Amino acid sequence: MSGFQLLTWVGAGITLVGVAGLMWTAFTANQLRKSGLEDADLRRALQKAVLRNMVALFTAVIGLMMVVVGISLG
Repeated sequence: MSGFQLLTWVGAGITLVGVAGLMWTAFTANQLRKSGLEDADLRRALQKAVLRNMVALFTAVIGLMMVVVGISLG
């Protein structure tokens, strides 16, 4: 296995971790919405969920960039 093939597979794994994080964040936000919290508490909890969402999205994008570089150069 060449280095670029390895980069492609590692990038695919990182992308899957990011997508799993996005799904987890969506599930958590849906549970928070249904929980019946007060407005201020719900807003605070959703702000944390937005931060997790951005981290998961960034992880997925980095993984996809690794896949593209691995395919392009390999």
